Amino acid sequence: MYQYSEFDRQFVRARAAQFRDQLERWQAGTLGDDELRPLRLQNGWYIQRYAPMARISVPYGELSSAQLRVLAKVAREYDKPDAALLQEAQDKQLALGPVPVPGTNRQVVTKLTWGYGHFTTRTNVQFNWIPITKAADVMELLADVNMHGIQTSGNAIRNITTDELAGIAVDEIADPRPFAEILRQWGALHPEFAFLPRKFKIALNGAKEDRAALGWYDISLQLLRNDTGELGFKVMVGGGMGRTPIIATVVREFLEWKHLLNYLEACIRVYNRYGRRDNVWKARIKILVKSEGQRYIDQVEEEFRQIVEVDGAQHTLTQAELDRVSAFFVEPELKPRRRDAAEARVHEIIRADAEADPLYDRWLQRNVAPHRNPQLRAVTLSFKRLGHNPGDCTADQFDACADLAERFSAGEARVTHEQNLLLPWVHQDDLPELWAAARKLGLARPNIGLITDMIACPGGDFCSLANARSLPIAEAITERFQDLDEEWDIGEIDLNFSGCINSCGHHHAGHIGILGVDKDGKEWYQITLGGSNGSDLSGPAGPGKIIGPSFAKEEVPAVIEAIVDTYRQLRQPVAGGKYETFIATLRRTGPDAFKAAANACRLAEKETA
Repeated sequence: MYQYSEFDRQFVRARAAQFRDQLERWQAGTLGDDELRPLRLQNGWYIQRYAPMARISVPYGELSSAQLRVLAKVAREYDKPDAALLQEAQDKQLALGPVPVPGTNRQVVTKLTWGYGHFTTRTNVQFNWIPITKAADVMELLADVNMHGIQTSGNAIRNITTDELAGIAVDEIADPRPFAEILRQWGALHPEFAFLPRKFKIALNGAKEDRAALGWYDISLQLLRNDTGELGFKVMVGGGMGRTPIIATVVREFLEWKHLLNYLEACIRVYNRYGRRDNVWKARIKILVKSEGQRYIDQVEEEFRQIVEVDGAQHTLTQAELDRVSAFFVEPELKPRRRDAAEARVHEIIRADAEADPLYDRWLQRNVAPHRNPQLRAVTLSFKRLGHNPGDCTADQFDACADLAERFSAGEARVTHEQNLLLPWVHQDDLPELWAAARKLGLARPNIGLITDMIACPGGDFCSLANARSLPIAEAITERFQDLDEEWDIGEIDLNFSGCINSCGHHHAGHIGILGVDKDGKEWYQITLGGSNGSDLSGPAGPGKIIGPSFAKEEVPAVIEAIVDTYRQLRQPVAGGKYETFIATLRRTGPDAFKAAANACRLAEKETA
């Protein structure tokens, strides 16, 4: 993983000290609320429904064991609501009512918890209960392990994301992380791009398969090689979700890697010049690209020509600079697998026990991925389990994951786009012991890519922007599909859940998407079918289609059950004794049967009948 330089450390500490000064001036009354707002947002501090939300940057999702332990300390010592605030939150949530679990007499109510962090789809970590008066203490604590919240909010270039298998994938064309780090250093506190018309997100992918959801970003960069073997990028601009889902437009089929910064400067400068600032809903670059089309591309090419031919291409990358940054991504030294006689006997007992357990074989199939080093594997710890909100990690689990990373993965873990945690350097000989350890922690459910491995934002339980809750419905769906045999029979399916149109849960990209909407102050939910993140399984990236009027919260779990049952009735067998996937069946048959099954679940229709 990236090894921070002394400059990096000084930069982060200075930023933390600056934020403390700003916060102290606000507390003293010499800095007003309106003056503090952009300053705290630039450091990742939001004011949410009940308390501030802190968003911590995790570039490329990479976390060291030391960083995991500090996140545990933040969760344990700072992520705490006071009694009055907690009672207010609980009273409001109880008033919204429970959500039924299909096929049972059980109902799910919101469980407001604290002392945890939340993994996001952009590989950051969020905390929901830290008092703003403790914000500077938290930022200084994080700075001790090179962590911060710089530009995790505000109208600037946000956290750069990439594939969680970057640097280790068997299908990798080139490691995207050095380029992502160059972009991070270039974009951090960039004076020209600190106040863009709207927030700005960049993703890179270095593998043949798109595992970075490139189509959905403001700027997306796919590493590739041209016919002569030269390395470069396909450049896509103008993707995004929200109330106007748009897939990014290809503006350059091949860009020499040395011109990465020059070309992105042109793309963002044109946006900064012409992007809408009068309407927050029309301020993203996707609206500019959609409305201007070729004229936007022409403006970018002219700006790029100006940068290269007239201004001297100040930011042209050299091989020496790429090598310098690449050297900071140190690959861990693999230790020989040596055990004394006693350890060898214990290892053999654990291996035999694991191989006798059918769950272990399922775990190997779903949670363990191949590695470019044939001796190693990449292992995903599942943070989608009953009784916990999707993507939540408690203080004790942060510490436990740090232990697992040190013991099995050279001290490194990675947050994934799907809100799980991946161990990228696991020796295949250690898999039985890792399985046993992860199982004790409740992090070994073999459900990666299955229906309970859903993406979900915190929704109306915490977010002031949300129209509806997501967590109790996610819990009801998770409980409904707890039968692992049934979940495996259903097979691979992306279920994504957003509490509002801002789409933090990427509902547009779900094979099944759920979106919370407001109707006269009540919670309702739209269902979409057929969305895609652009991976090989899902096909080309694109938004799902709404299947009809929205559903009441009590109906949603049954609607999901009906959609899944319809798939099982319509699917066809394929080679190897398996069935076609949900998305393949949906594309073959169309949505009508699924829509009819969903609409049959409406409580009002049942009561009328």
